[in-house]
This record gives sequence, C-alpha cells and structure tokens, in this order.
Amino acid sequence: MSTSPLPRRNNPIVRTVLALLVCLISLPAASVGAVPSQHAQAGDKQSAGKKSMLEERRALYDHMAAVTHIPWYRLAAIDQYERTMTTAHPKDRRHSQRLTGIVFSEAVWAGALNPDPADQSPRSIALFSGVGLDGSGDGLADRENDLDLMYTMSRQIIRFGLREEDFHQALWSYYHNSRAVQRIQQFARMYQSFDTLDLHAHAFPLPVSSDYSYRSTWGSGRSWGGYRIHEGTDLFARYGVPVRSTCFGIVEVKGWNPFGGWRIGIRDLDNHYHYYAHLSGYDKSISTGDLVKPGQTLGWVGSSGYGKPGTQGKFPPHLHYGIYRDNGLTEWSFDPYPLLHQWENAERTAIRSKKKGPRT
Repeated sequence: MSTSPLPRRNNPIVRTVLALLVCLISLPAASVGAVPSQHAQAGDKQSAGKKSMLEERRALYDHMAAVTHIPWYRLAAIDQYERTMTTAHPKDRRHSQRLTGIVFSEAVWAGALNPDPADQSPRSIALFSGVGLDGSGDGLADRENDLDLMYTMSRQIIRFGLREEDFHQALWSYYHNSRAVQRIQQFARMYQSFDTLDLHAHAFPLPVSSDYSYRSTWGSGRSWGGYRIHEGTDLFARYGVPVRSTCFGIVEVKGWNPFGGWRIGIRDLDNHYHYYAHLSGYDKSISTGDLVKPGQTLGWVGSSGYGKPGTQGKFPPHLHYGIYRDNGLTEWSFDPYPLLHQWENAERTAIRSKKKGPRT
C-alpha cells in the first residue's frame, strides 16, 4: 500500500493529469520526408503540439502547487533550469521523452548503498536514504514518471519553507551552485510576471525595415586589448537605429565595458546570455533586473568602446550581438548568425503575411 500523501489514481485531478501525459506520449511524429505543400501543415501541427505540451506542463505544475503549496512558477523554473542542463550535458543526463526535465541520478534516487540501483519501492528506497518518492499514487517511485519526479523535487524544496528566502536556501542546499540559484530565481520571476510558459518567441535585433547589413563574423581574429576571437556577429547600421531585445528575458548587465562600450546583457529561459555592444545609449526605461520582451527597444546603434568610458568612433557604427550558453559552471559563446538569419526571415514572412491579410 502506498504511503504517498498525494491523491490516488481515483482522484479526478490525478486522472486528468495522467490522461494528459498519455495524450502527449501518443502524439504522432511529424513526417521527415514531407513534400513542400505539406510543410505548412507540419508546421501547424508542430505549433499545436508545442502549445499542447506547454498546457500539459502548466497543468502538472498547477496540480503539484495545489498539493505542496509551492507556487507553480517556482516549480516551472526548476524544471526549466533542469531542462537547460540536459541540453548542455545530453550524454550525462539522457532520459526518456516526458513532460519534465528533472533528472535524478540512480544513486541519489534509490540510495548510494542500494544494491538495486533501479529500485522503485518507496520503502526500500527510504531504507537506503534515497530521495525517490511515489507522487502518482501507484505505489512505485519511478525515476521516469513525471508526477513522481515533480513530487520528489517538491519535497526537496518544501522542507525549507515557502518564503522567498526559504526557496533560495533550498536551491543552494540542493545544487550547491550560486549560478543555478540565480538562474532558477530569474526564471521564476519571468514565469510569475508573464504568467505563461510560452516565453520562447524571438525577434531580430534591428528593425527589418531599417538599412543594415551583416554576415557571419564569429571566430574571426581581434587584436585590440590582446589577440582574441570575435564572439558574435556585427550588424552594421546607421547611428541611432533602434536595438531591440531578441527574446523574453531579464536584464543581467548594463553599463560600460572597455571592449563593448555601452553594452547590455539579457538572460533568457533557455539559459542563453544575449550580449548587445557598442550602443550609443540606452532606453531610459531599461534598468538592471527589468524584464523585457522580444522587439522591445533596449538602446541604439553606436560606435562606443575600445577605451575608457565615453570612447566613441574608433570603428564604424554597428551592433555587436553575441549569444553565450551556460553549462552550469561556465559560459561559452556560439555563432549567432544562423539564429539571426532565422529570426530575420521569420519576421519578414510575418510582415508579408500581415500585409496580405487573412485568407478568404
């Protein structure tokens, strides 16, 4: 008999959540070899599938919040951070396809001294000081079950309390990593403020109607301040062209940098750091810690940098745009050009579609 404090399967809430999980697993995969006329349909199905998945995740978070009293946006933030760590470490954190991104190692889940690393019995797991719990009410503590995973993680968090400072302490106790604590708290703020999980839209950093040019310049050499590689893409434009946020995110850094001049850095929910440099100035409404949306004006194209604060004009006006990925311990840059090209094309396509109007 299960000792889980959660409602059993005959509870209508649990039945609803489990039904949603079954629906997700049974969604058909998109055809890889679709003919051009089917691409639009495949795209529509993909968009609908993503929306359905986000709705199912939100239902899972809301259910667990009702059971544990942990706000849904904190659960979502932990889950999203775990998902970004799997993206950064796919081999070490490989798991089956499921709603949650939370990963517990066998040793942590079942107990380091447990002779059965795949143990799913809550009683024997507890005997060997494992953390795995039964969250679905089926009598098993399954390391691949979404409800079991979310409930087990919730119990790791709630034992410290429900206040904001308790949440901070719980994250530190679990991760022992200040970067992880900061990221999860940032994600929680975004989810709480926007009240949605659908925060992965993007925009081109310059108005597509403006006069600009760019090409892939990531990895090319730079000599000012010592030899280094170029960690971004330069988008050349006239002074004063608006520089826009490419994502939903939180302003992490704003101010002068000897290399980047007046620059601003934004963290998004994929744990990417978006770096905008050489600005001529900032939008006065933007401050460190503020939340931003795709297309929101951050500042304007300039030629600041390569010297002490205020240095201008050592190169033609342009926006230096870079993206950095966080692996939990450090960050490294990757070529933003493919994403810039993708966002530019998507925005131009949306504008053309809007001009044509709806189909009759």
